[in-house]
Amino acid sequence: MVFSTVNPFDLSGKVAIVTGCNAGLGAGMATALAQAGCDIVGVSRRGPGNTPASVAATGRRFIDVRADLASIAPVEDIVRAALEACGRIDVLVNNAGIIRRCDALEFAPDDWDAVMDVNLKSVFFLAQAAARQFVKQQSGGKIINIASMLSFQGGVRVASYTAAKSGVLGLTRLLANEWAPRGINVNAIAPGYMATANTTALREDAERNEAIIGRIPAGRWGTSADLAGPVVFLASNASDYVHGHTLAVDGGWLTR
Repeated sequence: MVFSTVNPFDLSGKVAIVTGCNAGLGAGMATALAQAGCDIVGVSRRGPGNTPASVAATGRRFIDVRADLASIAPVEDIVRAALEACGRIDVLVNNAGIIRRCDALEFAPDDWDAVMDVNLKSVFFLAQAAARQFVKQQSGGKIINIASMLSFQGGVRVASYTAAKSGVLGLTRLLANEWAPRGINVNAIAPGYMATANTTALREDAERNEAIIGRIPAGRWGTSADLAGPVVFLASNASDYVHGHTLAVDGGWLTR
């Protein structure tokens, strides 16, 4: 593919599926991709929140798809809905995820399975379905998995989440090895401590908040805006020679 020196980050005419699009990082990434020119197929379990309005404000289309990725049953329906609405797929952002917290000595099988099913199994099978469509289109494509700091670190009290996010890093590398020859880029983003609803309790705990910020070289929590550039880069022609990489967006946390 010829690298555009005019604007290699231009995604005009592209179609992106974004799972977990209703809030937080998913909503921010969907909006960033729309600002770069993508129509958005937004996948959420209960509803897309304010994301359709944010996408509409950019002049792009938002297609609302409801699906529970606790199982892989909706995978083919998600791809079918995208094709029926837009005719093609160019980008997949595997963002949907859940977490369960408990000491490892007490961790329950149901909590293990729930996290692994959403955070790893559905990631693989949705990537597989998207890649099959890319091959049919003979267009190549971009798959962006959402990993974590715990793809690199152990964490505490989050056994299944750490296992799943470590798996996302490894899976990203494997898929890149297999699919790069087909023109499909598979990469991942590993967010650090981000100011989202999931971290409200941490940020409101003065002692924990101070300890976390004290370890982040950038000196602040991340925001969804901090993922805008990375997700657009990995979705665009600018990253055509980037395969199997997990990009930490963590304010420098992992360097400490």
